[in-house]
Amino acid sequence: MILRHRLLLAAASAVLLAPAASAAVSMPSFFSDRMVLQRERPIAVWGWGAPGEAVEVQLGEQPAVKATTAADGTWKLSLPATPAGGPHVLVVKGSNEIRINDVLVGEVWLCSGQSNMDWTVGSSQNFDQERPAATDDKIRQLYVPRRPMSKPEGKIDAKWTSCSPDSVGGFTACGYFMARELRKELGVPVGLINAAWGGTRIEPWTPAAGFKLSPALAGTVKQLASLDPKDPGYRKRFGEHVAKVEAWTAKAKEALEKDGELDAPPELPAEITPLASRKDPQQQPTTLWNGMLNAVAGYGMRGAIWYQGESNHGEGPLYTEKTKALVGGWRQAWGIGDFPFNFVQIAPFRYGNEDPTVLPRFWLAQSACLAIPNTGMVVTSDISNLDDIHPRNKQDVGRRLALLALARTYGKTAVECEGPSFKELKAEGAKLRLVLDHAAGLKTRDGKAPTWFEVAGEDGVFAEAEAAIEGSAVVLSSPKVAKPLIARFAWSKIAEPNLCNGAGLPAAAFTAGEIPYADPLARVAEAKGYTPVYALDLARLGHDIAYDLDDSAKVGAFDRVGYLLELQGEGRPVQYAWASMDAFTKDVKQIGIPTIASGASFQVAVANLVVDSNAPGLSSGSFPAGNIEFWPNNYAEGNAGNVAGASDTVFDFGDRIGEPKDGYGSMQVHQTAGKQTVFALNHWGAGGSADLGIGNSTGKSLDWTFASNANAYSLKKLRIFVRAKK
Repeated sequence: MILRHRLLLAAASAVLLAPAASAAVSMPSFFSDRMVLQRERPIAVWGWGAPGEAVEVQLGEQPAVKATTAADGTWKLSLPATPAGGPHVLVVKGSNEIRINDVLVGEVWLCSGQSNMDWTVGSSQNFDQERPAATDDKIRQLYVPRRPMSKPEGKIDAKWTSCSPDSVGGFTACGYFMARELRKELGVPVGLINAAWGGTRIEPWTPAAGFKLSPALAGTVKQLASLDPKDPGYRKRFGEHVAKVEAWTAKAKEALEKDGELDAPPELPAEITPLASRKDPQQQPTTLWNGMLNAVAGYGMRGAIWYQGESNHGEGPLYTEKTKALVGGWRQAWGIGDFPFNFVQIAPFRYGNEDPTVLPRFWLAQSACLAIPNTGMVVTSDISNLDDIHPRNKQDVGRRLALLALARTYGKTAVECEGPSFKELKAEGAKLRLVLDHAAGLKTRDGKAPTWFEVAGEDGVFAEAEAAIEGSAVVLSSPKVAKPLIARFAWSKIAEPNLCNGAGLPAAAFTAGEIPYADPLARVAEAKGYTPVYALDLARLGHDIAYDLDDSAKVGAFDRVGYLLELQGEGRPVQYAWASMDAFTKDVKQIGIPTIASGASFQVAVANLVVDSNAPGLSSGSFPAGNIEFWPNNYAEGNAGNVAGASDTVFDFGDRIGEPKDGYGSMQVHQTAGKQTVFALNHWGAGGSADLGIGNSTGKSLDWTFASNANAYSLKKLRIFVRAKK
């Protein structure tokens, strides 16, 4: 034992006295043979090494650029802007030497999104012809492996591949066919960074900083903040969990000593479970940015192409806000200004029994993304497959993406890159004239009259329109609409319209015109004698409510409370619901939106309910009783209050209030006997993704819980009234 002890001491001393070994300089794996660097811009190069290590990088015959590794072992430098060309050798020297061969300089594009961007050349139409023709090795791809992560990661395992008949089958089809066109027109190498994953939503691709750019996404910002270990709420919940685990451990030890049975350990609460450890981690906010894109952020590129939306297509205008977050977050991370962001409008598809107008509203949301600087959109309504969400014709998608880049990024002025789009509406008696942009050579693909146009009058009821092309305009009329006020185009999930311009590019879906607004309050007879107290444009919803009108300080005693909610979808008449009832509180501060600050929390029956509404299916009239669910808390489906007729399995007029108190939030009025929701305003802290509704919703709830539809309405207003006590 003594001899063994001395030998161990001697070995330990030898280790302590040995000189420290130098850490080999290294780089991200995508700095690899066959890489493509962005031309005519400073080239960022980075990696790791021993703290204080001298690093030297040289591209081809250019002078070497030097850097020193920081205390955390990282280094980064910038090579001079370089014209297109190659192949070059990139040499990196530190305590060791790295040689990267066959390096080209040209145009680099990020290709991201879900399955239609992930879709390969090998799965596209005419692959038998495409494969042998794929001999241009100056088109190259960096395939980023799929990996969701809870925190931003700096390393990925990915290397560049040159195009060849053997490799092209695995290239992103949209990216490859775009690159092929750019090669023809620009004559420079093209590199594609392929980071896509089928079925994924937009949120996982978005950096945390991006969500902060849109007030409508405050709920996601709050969710991400609650996962910060420094957040007081996180620490509190984590501490509570640790206490439960410690208690379980003590019981487990006791059971082990006494040969007792062991209970299951406490599960980690969902709200503090790391994002990448949750079910479907690839769908959680930021996870694909963290695991797939963060590592390449800063790699030189010209711009990005994006094909995604099928997994978010039910969200309407909220998708515009999410795209702003994605684009803004990416642009912040890359630090090269407002780089081009060109995206593909998703194709028509049947989507089962879904409302046919859901997809057109999403198309409008995608079109609205064009307000983001330096963006472009490809329309695919003429190259779709209604029975396949993955149209095989990716050649035309890639060509149209290339047209956008050639015209807007590379300055090819003779290139038309857009299809016809709405510019102006002119009323001409019984006709509407739609003046269009990008309408040179306006025509139809089949030589027939333009299809998928509709018009409506003051009643908002649409009828199919007869359409005729006159120059750069389309003139609409219908024998069913004497005085048309509004028009819409391609307003169905199966719309494959035939209108295009002389370049053969299809027109995008749109709506035009509006129905004159008339305040519904004048129609509500029961509202006479009521005084307005609060008013709020619900476009300004958020965790903290700031009313547009707040006259609560002027209110004395009152015996009745009234609510008027107005909602108007795009191109639809205003829908309204009035609900008044005997006062359920004496405190005027508690009749508004039931925030934590208001102190309001009510799950009570209310007397003498009066309902007045133009919503189909919602009963108007006087009812002896109703029910309200006003609280800022989370809630569940269980009928804890034993409300007559309420369900224990769906969200309706008898739900169970829960924790936390500062949670999801409910403001609902119900006509209990008829099992009807009069109106609902839930989850106001989510802003544009709050729940709004009049009448019963469909699906898994009757009270609009989880509808996330606030941004679907162009007009949304809430007014609250009282009747002075007599």
